[in-house]
Amino acid sequence: MSEKQINPLPHRLKQARKAKGISQKQLGIQLGMEPGTASARMNHYEKGKHTPDYATLKAMADELGVPVAYFFCESESTAELLCFLDKMTEEERVVLVKQIKAD
Repeated sequence: MSEKQINPLPHRLKQARKAKGISQKQLGIQLGMEPGTASARMNHYEKGKHTPDYATLKAMADELGVPVAYFFCESESTAELLCFLDKMTEEERVVLVKQIKAD
């Protein structure tokens, strides 16, 4: 493997947080972190120094209004599509899958 794999999570986390218009500290506090450490903890996640566990990642996703899988999308178009899909009902997704398969 010659290319270095880049973890998309830090970028996606920062992108979703900024789209929501909140600071690192605000997000951390909303997730139940201590106010004195919330900003630093969130900064470590956004810099890729630490990776949150699944429960924390799920709480972040819920707070930011994105699906957990969003944090792992390598391309912008995939991330955007995933957010659209997440807002659809299960029935709408089933219809869409059928349409895509038929093409």
